[in-house]
Amino acid sequence: MSEINENLLMSSSIDLLYDGMVVQDDIFDSSGDRLLVRNGTIITDIQIERIKRLNAGAGNIYVTGRTHKAMLSKRPDIEIKSRREVEETTGYAKFKDEAFKLLEEIAANQTVDMDSLQTFADELASHLESTPPDVIVFLLNAMAPVDEYLQRHSINVGLLNGLIGRWMGMPKNDADKLILIGLLHDCGKILIPTKILNAPRKLTTVEFEVIKKHSAFTFDLMSEFPEPVRNAASDHHERLNGAGYVNHLSNEKISLEARITAISDSYDAMVSQRSYKGPQSPFSVLAQLSEMGRIGFDHDVIETLIENMPQELIGKPVMMSDGTIGVVNEYHPDDIEYPMVDLGGKTIKTNSDLYIVSMFNDD
Repeated sequence: MSEINENLLMSSSIDLLYDGMVVQDDIFDSSGDRLLVRNGTIITDIQIERIKRLNAGAGNIYVTGRTHKAMLSKRPDIEIKSRREVEETTGYAKFKDEAFKLLEEIAANQTVDMDSLQTFADELASHLESTPPDVIVFLLNAMAPVDEYLQRHSINVGLLNGLIGRWMGMPKNDADKLILIGLLHDCGKILIPTKILNAPRKLTTVEFEVIKKHSAFTFDLMSEFPEPVRNAASDHHERLNGAGYVNHLSNEKISLEARITAISDSYDAMVSQRSYKGPQSPFSVLAQLSEMGRIGFDHDVIETLIENMPQELIGKPVMMSDGTIGVVNEYHPDDIEYPMVDLGGKTIKTNSDLYIVSMFNDD
């Protein structure tokens, strides 16, 4: 993907303007010639309507890269609001709240109650069976609040584990066990200091060593569970080439459940917005995972993900790098990062200059 030059003028969607926005640099019309708004102006809803009239109905305006990035940074607020509505209607919000309570209980009791987690996992498995896959995939990929990351991550890895298990043709009991493992894989992070977990920057070497302890903490907190389940949850940072942690396991010493959880964990971490990074589109993440499959990840599991997830994204709205909203049209497995997108009735192939930033829902 191309880096935005903050000083150069670029085309941006007029729909990215918002009430209360402080204009950092001059804004020009769709031709790039006529000045619409001077820098220092505070935008209001009334002014937005005036700007649209002056722009003669065109959907784009010209702004500096700096202004464009500022406008894009506001867009997640819109997406998060619409996502909450979808979460309420699909039941995801209820599971998110339950996950938050369970994590609090684990922190308070310093152990995971096996019966409570099994009940929760069974409910999530039932939800997965009764919800269309494209809805689950939307929930996994749409924008989410940064401060709810841990409980959402637990739910998302559980759901994605279950989807992968079903896509791989696993018996129901095995796929459901993957959901339980996904729910618990990061429970050890409740013992990691919050200031390290939420650091808005790259971790220092010392801080990363502290973070790595969460895998061992997960194993300890799951003392009531059978050892294969404990291992599968705590081994999700092990890699087939032995370059992972904590025990530097490799190849067949890493269970299939742990290999699947490793990929679900990485996928959700990459696609999610965090305090130190923005979100990535599922197509970009799948392309990166494909490369990772040649090193330390299970290639067959990644291929299963790549063969199935994009199909559930066809026809779904996405936000483009210029702020416009498009609809995924089709994709090619050999060029998964840049699918075809419909933009206002015109189908274009995305590329390094005009690419998908994230999934979008604005119902």
